[in-house]
Amino acid sequence: MLDLAGPLHAWAEEGRDFAVATVVAVAGSAPRPPGATLAVDSGGAAIGSVSGGCVEGAVYDLCRQALRDGEPLTERFGYSDEDAFAVGLTCGGTIDVLVVPYSAGQPVHEAALSAAAHGEPMALARVARGPAGLLGQALLIRPDGSYEGGLGGGTELDHTARAETGALLDAGRTGTVELSEDGTRCPGGVTLLVESAVPPPRMIVFGAIDFAAALVRAGRFLGYHVTVCDARPVFATRTRFPDADEIVVDWPDRYLRRTGTDARTVLCVLTHDAKFDVPLLREALRRPAAYIGAMGSRRTHENRERQLREAGVSTRELARLRSPIGLDLGARTPEETAVSIAAEIIAQRHGGTGAPLTGTAAPIHRPDRQPLPA
Repeated sequence: MLDLAGPLHAWAEEGRDFAVATVVAVAGSAPRPPGATLAVDSGGAAIGSVSGGCVEGAVYDLCRQALRDGEPLTERFGYSDEDAFAVGLTCGGTIDVLVVPYSAGQPVHEAALSAAAHGEPMALARVARGPAGLLGQALLIRPDGSYEGGLGGGTELDHTARAETGALLDAGRTGTVELSEDGTRCPGGVTLLVESAVPPPRMIVFGAIDFAAALVRAGRFLGYHVTVCDARPVFATRTRFPDADEIVVDWPDRYLRRTGTDARTVLCVLTHDAKFDVPLLREALRRPAAYIGAMGSRRTHENRERQLREAGVSTRELARLRSPIGLDLGARTPEETAVSIAAEIIAQRHGGTGAPLTGTAAPIHRPDRQPLPA
């Protein structure tokens, strides 16, 4: 739901009634993860997607039904071998979809959409499976622990739901939580879908070179907030990096020491100059980060690794370093190199192998592997 916060917030402000269908569970191969959303307003306009096209028509009809009846509902979609033309996922997986109608005067949902649309961090928990009276009930949690709404299942259930939702918000993750109806953390009769709205993850690119300009564009395309850092003011300019969110002129290691990183942060070291690389990587390898990569030839990497060991970096810390940076795509140009780096970042985030899908038996669509905070 929150992936469509902007347009849904606009619909709510216009007083439109609408229904939201959200993927709440995935089994096997499926094109969209939990949290993917299709919304339909009372006039029949539709936005978003839950399956990349496979079951959109059927989900659209369910949204229209929810608008007519005023009641939430759930539906499971999967592939039917007996009838390849039946409504289902041709990729062979199964998705569970929650459909909830919304109208003016629902303060929790209005607050959640407004916060997400304005970039305010928060998490929205909704009952995706449970007793009919709880289905679709919502709880909003903010980073400071304040909340709005409740699940309607009693004080203990709300208390546990707030704690579990807050934990996912701290991690910046969207996922499901299994609880019992009495509020214990044992899997039971209630499943919550928790959607987190957090600021975009950071990509910090060190080294204001032509390869960096291409990587900045790739980082923006992937949804990162991209910073370029270089100690040379003549190179670290807005003219050279018009797509960067932020340009910093500073020694890389000094800047890294004074800026924040977390378990979603990507650090790309493109300077391949020992006087910058060694102190920078020594700092980076001791910080929380999702990915740390450094550009350079194999000889450069061997020399850099030796210098890092001499500087006190441990074997365990060095194991975090991706160097030479990127996947083996045969890249030559800055743009091709940026694609190889972006591909490695994606593969590490989701547990991909980087191998061609042709001839492999690995799942195409993997469960989310977003890291927890260090």
